[in-house]
This record gives sequence, structure tokens and C-alpha cells, in this order.
Amino acid sequence: MSEIYVARSPKLGKWASDVGVGKNVFKVGVADGDLKALIEAGWAGETDWALVKKQAVDDITEAAVIERLARKGKMLDPTYYPKLKGTRGIFRLTPEQIENHIMIARAMARENELKIIKLKPIDFADFLIHNALR
Repeated sequence: MSEIYVARSPKLGKWASDVGVGKNVFKVGVADGDLKALIEAGWAGETDWALVKKQAVDDITEAAVIERLARKGKMLDPTYYPKLKGTRGIFRLTPEQIENHIMIARAMARENELKIIKLKPIDFADFLIHNALR
């Protein structure tokens, strides 16, 4: 059984912030088997990756997930940024995208109360997984 996962690296986030991309960068992928070993190996030359969220999926490939998300959001091009070392599936998100997603989800659920939204990495992961599986 495959699992879609979202991971983040604080070191890569700092690098992305330094080059003007923004600190909210996440790696999305699909894997069979042991995610822990895959994440510990790391991507883009960083080894401090941490799993934010995973979800079981059926019959979906990593290429299909990346293609769906690239239509909706901004994927960092591994040929443009040499730091990524050919790693595909690293996406840049803005807090505004996530806030809008949460507000629309609340409106669709007919929640009328207005709450201050404090974004956490899990909110970014929910957004990516939701859009990858649509």
C-alpha cells in the first residue's frame, strides 16, 4: 500500500528564505514501504527532514501527485536551483494560500464563527495532500 507524505527541513527552509523563495517549503512524494528510512536519507543535500503528515493512498504515483500540485502551486525547479540536487516535489507555499484554504473549508462546513488562524506545518501538509488527491 502506498502512502503520500509531506516532509519539511528547517535547514532547507532557512536556505529558501535566504534566496528569496520563502521559508515554507515542503517535500511531497509517494512511497511504498518504510518512510522512516527514506526521510532519514534526506533530499537536496539536507538530512534534517521530518515527516509532517502521511496518508494511505491507492493507485497513485509520485509523478501524478507532483503534476497535480505543480498545476496549483509553485514547485521549485531542480534545474534552476542547484541546491536541490535534482530533487523533484519540493513546493513553495505562502501563508495566504493556506489561510484561504482553511477559510473556504470552514465556509463550506457552514462554520460561521471567525477565528484567528495560527498556521502550523500540519496545515500546510493538509493543504498539499488535499490538492494532490483532488
